[in-house]
Amino acid sequence: MTCIFFFRNQVLEMFDHAYKSYMNNAYPADELMPLSCKGRYRGTQPSRGDVDDSLGNFTLSLIDSLDSLAVLGKLDDFEEAIKLVIAHTKFDADVIVSVFETNIRVLGGLLGGHVAAASFKRKKKCVEWYNDELLEMAREVGLRLLPAFNTTTGMPYPRINLKKGISNVISSNCKDTCTACAGTMILEFAALSRLTGDPQFEVNAHKAMDYLWQQRHRSTDLMGTVINIHNGDWIRRESGVGAGIDSYYEYVLKAYILLGDESYLDRFNKHYDAVMKYVSQGPLLVDVHMHKPQSVSRNFMDALLAFWPGLQVLKGDIEPAVETHEMLYQVLQRHNFLPEAFTTDFRVHWGHHPLRPEFVESTYFLHKATGDPYYLEAGKKVVENLNQHARVKCGFAALKDVTSGKHEDQMDSYVLAETFKYLYLLFSEKSDHILNVDDYVFTTEAHILPLTLSIYNTSQESLKVNIIYILSWIIKAVLLEEDHNTCPNFHVLSEGGSDFAHGLRSQMKDLVSRHSPKPSQYKNRLKASEFIAGNKEQLDQLHAMGIRIATMTDGRVQLLHTASEAASTEDAENGMRFMQEMIELSKQQKPEAQHEPMFVQMISEPYSSNVYYKAGPAQFGYDLKTLPPIQGKVSIAEPIKACQPLTNTHRLIGRIAIVERGECMFVDKARNLIQSGAIGGIVLDHNEGTTGHSQALFAMSGDGQEDITIPMVFLFYKEGHEIISALETFPELEVLLTKQPKLQGKYIIDTTKVVKYPSNKTIIK
Repeated sequence: MTCIFFFRNQVLEMFDHAYKSYMNNAYPADELMPLSCKGRYRGTQPSRGDVDDSLGNFTLSLIDSLDSLAVLGKLDDFEEAIKLVIAHTKFDADVIVSVFETNIRVLGGLLGGHVAAASFKRKKKCVEWYNDELLEMAREVGLRLLPAFNTTTGMPYPRINLKKGISNVISSNCKDTCTACAGTMILEFAALSRLTGDPQFEVNAHKAMDYLWQQRHRSTDLMGTVINIHNGDWIRRESGVGAGIDSYYEYVLKAYILLGDESYLDRFNKHYDAVMKYVSQGPLLVDVHMHKPQSVSRNFMDALLAFWPGLQVLKGDIEPAVETHEMLYQVLQRHNFLPEAFTTDFRVHWGHHPLRPEFVESTYFLHKATGDPYYLEAGKKVVENLNQHARVKCGFAALKDVTSGKHEDQMDSYVLAETFKYLYLLFSEKSDHILNVDDYVFTTEAHILPLTLSIYNTSQESLKVNIIYILSWIIKAVLLEEDHNTCPNFHVLSEGGSDFAHGLRSQMKDLVSRHSPKPSQYKNRLKASEFIAGNKEQLDQLHAMGIRIATMTDGRVQLLHTASEAASTEDAENGMRFMQEMIELSKQQKPEAQHEPMFVQMISEPYSSNVYYKAGPAQFGYDLKTLPPIQGKVSIAEPIKACQPLTNTHRLIGRIAIVERGECMFVDKARNLIQSGAIGGIVLDHNEGTTGHSQALFAMSGDGQEDITIPMVFLFYKEGHEIISALETFPELEVLLTKQPKLQGKYIIDTTKVVKYPSNKTIIK
């Protein structure tokens, strides 16, 4: 018990550190930049692409943390935060924001704050002056989001301008949305309708849910990932429970729990059976094709699926929840945090970790369902890792790479809204809670909505149905002498008691270690074709083989092998094989491509083909030297490194994508662009300040395979960011990737020269 109280207090201190860092250094900015110790405002710092779509210059972190302050019992801070939001927060900035993120973080945050404030006022604990101001602000946000639903299908546009609504830019370029983006509105919008008496919000969200259900694959009951909002065509048919779909499934079940509409339960049960039949493979949750579910669509899993065990607890299916959570916990123990993506044999696929809450969420629900102290140990591990590896002077910093531990200047608002809230609930007792969380449903952002909303419906017919539903539920609970706030956990009650979860975990002992031995064991020799210059585990293995890496002034990488520096004779021999393989890869480069540059030409107004840049060619893919030029509008890939499947495919389809050099091979970036629907790629140098005025242009090498079908070109930092600057001013900028620019005006920009590689060096690009 003492240990629980210790970690409860530890979590309270950590929340204080993060919250006060935001208030002292960042407020009224949307988010805290914990390394810079300053706030992040939209439009004042270099764009991070789609990541910034959650920012609307509306004090995001403060709103998102309102009901966290209430749940953690920080009533003085809660009252002060409400006053600040009422006095200073505005929602009329002329910026384009994500409808999904604004709904779950801002609308949900305002509703959660209102619900808590109204409860405290009734009980005369605090905010006795409160007069539904947060609810009125929530209604304003709802009205600003409502035009997004003006589509043929009723599914919302993925973005909206807070001031102008659906602009021409949005209507022309935002035709596709993710399933989760369209299907994660019903809780907040229904709550807004029932609290204000205005039915239009719930009606529109319900219509979107109905249409998504209609578009499921009828043979499998699975959902795709990206859908067209106007005609309902599936753009991406990959199906899983992670990124792109996750919170849709969550909201189908929670809509039943919150609203009492049994049609949602019927839908969830069909989806759930399909997921367990096709997506669930033991403890793994793999993506498949919705129309060909026997075919796996990718060989890695993403961190967002960590919410699924918690949802399974709400469903009452504890056994697979225990197994999947245990798999995730072992991955976390290997890397300190869940990587943003990891392979089915548990290697890091994408090492980023933005302090996501989903694993802690599932840990909390499993502990609540089983009472097993093992889940307290898992929570303890999370707390210790956050303090040891993520804590900085101003808050907690995201991990750019879990393998290196390098920080990123980012602390998303959900760290305050979810991560610390779930950790507190895990370690606290019911007697600690000022709010009884059993009386609420948590949204996907962990905001609280009262279960009593099921009897507040603006439709009289639905009101009758909901009253009958609630009364029958209470009567059944009384007759069966059950606690009507919970569902009996039959696995724990009848199959081994409290040892049930322990028995399941014992069968999975050392699962990750068996399938993925630690890198230090080096059982499998690293091959040149597998080498990624930024991969820490591979760099450690190269070091053991006696291979050193030197970075040249132009950003290229040189490998140097010294057999006497290898860890063993066997390692030295492996190093020699690696270098020989690398030489063979270098020989596959086309000499003529090294001598002849390509060009990136800006052709739309106001440039009208007058501006172009020399660009490094690629020794793979679509050959601009012999084939016609490629013309298209430009968008920035997200994430910009493009070393994993891209999250903004709706912005890349039919466009030329801008990506950044580093962390993986050029061909890996190209393959991810192809999967996203891009028609070409421009790779920008990641070394700040490089320019064709002083650096030698080079050709990008491939890996010997011939599966790349789009053109790729390379620009140095200065020239590349001139294009990004132009794109910020002219979002519909069009460029031409070509062998020979078409000169129409009086001036050109000719900044780069092409030189061949030094013949005596092996270069990894």
